[in-house]
Amino acid sequence: EVQIVQSGGGLVQDGGSLRLTCAASGFTTPYYVVGWFRQVPGREREWVACVNSAGTTHYSDSVKGRFTVSRDDASKTVYLSMNSLKPEDAAVYYCAARRTFAFRATCAGVDYVNWGQGTPVTVSS
Repeated sequence: EVQIVQSGGGLVQDGGSLRLTCAASGFTTPYYVVGWFRQVPGREREWVACVNSAGTTHYSDSVKGRFTVSRDDASKTVYLSMNSLKPEDAAVYYCAARRTFAFRATCAGVDYVNWGQGTPVTVSS
């Protein structure tokens, strides 16, 4: 059974930094893609960033240059490092994953299957 467990998040001041962690387990194939999403109550979930098995990353325009996705395959952990945080970045952040069958399979536009529990990020102005 695939499990996605998130950690990190919390309260940070405007301009501060946080790192979110996403630990994936239970994949029966060596390749999987991981996406990060966020959601504000009352609004639709927004895609933020993703990374594939080859380490190729994609970012939404709203976070490009400020957020970085990285992965450590040895520990099956993916990180979302968030810098220069703004009040509009405040949301519940979700990590999601999906197995793939190719090392370079894209992480963009994927129908993610396995989701983490979400972790809140609050940015005070």
